[in-house]
Amino acid sequence: MEEITEEALDHFYHLHAQKKEMERELNTMKKSFHLLFDQHVGKNQKGELQRGRYKIQRSIRKATSYDPEPTVKRLEELQLEDLVILEKRPDTDKLAAAFEIGLVDQKEFADCKSERQTQSIVVRLIG
Repeated sequence: MEEITEEALDHFYHLHAQKKEMERELNTMKKSFHLLFDQHVGKNQKGELQRGRYKIQRSIRKATSYDPEPTVKRLEELQLEDLVILEKRPDTDKLAAAFEIGLVDQKEFADCKSERQTQSIVVRLIG
């Protein structure tokens, strides 16, 4: 593509609309499949089913996490500080404020700074 034409934008716009509709339909089907697996093999149970040339499998992943504040408090009460991670990281809000008031020179931290940029394309039908 050498230039952005109205036809290219029209094609992009319609493909994007189709993608959204397909994602909605796929999500609806996935919910139905999960409900059927719940009925046939049990809630949160892995399963497998074959129909003709297709096989559908449901896997179950489990992730465990602990609420940081009460967990750390309990570990400290039990004198198990070795099980607590102390994370040192810069307070970016305070650092920015220090730059603004001249307390810290930004040049001192130029090699520490990284910025991330993301690109986005949006095509809207007008008129």
